[in-house]
Amino acid sequence: MANIAIVTDSTAYLPPDVTANENITIVPLSVVFGNEAYEEEVELSTVEFYNKLKQSEDLPTTSQPALGKFVETYERLAQNHEAIITIHLASGISGTYQTALTAGEQVEGVEVYGFDSEISCMPQGYFVIEAARMARDGETVDTILDRLKEMKKSMDAYFVVDNLNHLHRGGRLNGAQALIGSLLQIKPILTFENQQIVPFEKVRTEKKALNRVFELFDEAAKNDTPIRATVIHANRRDKAEEIQQKLSEKYPNAVVDISCFGPVIGTHLGEGSLGVGWCKM
Repeated sequence: MANIAIVTDSTAYLPPDVTANENITIVPLSVVFGNEAYEEEVELSTVEFYNKLKQSEDLPTTSQPALGKFVETYERLAQNHEAIITIHLASGISGTYQTALTAGEQVEGVEVYGFDSEISCMPQGYFVIEAARMARDGETVDTILDRLKEMKKSMDAYFVVDNLNHLHRGGRLNGAQALIGSLLQIKPILTFENQQIVPFEKVRTEKKALNRVFELFDEAAKNDTPIRATVIHANRRDKAEEIQQKLSEKYPNAVVDISCFGPVIGTHLGEGSLGVGWCKM
């Protein structure tokens, strides 16, 4: 019997080959356009989402997985696993983590252990990949969770949104902040703090905002510390590749990949957003 199963939600935006190779189970969140709900990366790809977003008069909304979806997933995994570690996006921006915990209490025959990543997108995915590899190597639940907690100490992400309206209308930014930002053409640098998206600094242009993010990355990557980083983009692949090349050339101690703000997170941040996330390894 395989001992530990690893579950996460779709907002980790892990490449399909990674989920397949590492035996990771994904429970999808959904994007809702009008009366139609689409499970992200199952019924609606990231490319399709941004195309649909451009054609939609109203901003879409998002929804977390139903309790039954988690129960069904855990019951299936319980057939050949002794434990499940379920890793999810920040509990302050979604009820997904709490729903996962509630579902775990309803399933018999397997122990379900929750981990709040306190973040999202590929930085969340780094926790998932590490847990999956440790599970494959036969590590215990406690050892894996201790490792994830250690990773969290150096896990960070900063991102720059192109338009504040998505965050404001989605309830992720209060009205005063959105109004001030729009009037002054502010490009706010945002980050995760206490499981929520919060303003970090306000900068007048995208170039200055990105340079500030690079300064923060420089602080983390100094002293040749091994570091894994990801450039996250909302339908701006060319710009993401430019940033990836810049960071890779300057920091030989960093492994820098490219990832995306998929449909659910892209709904709240909006097209054009850019971010950099990292973790010391």
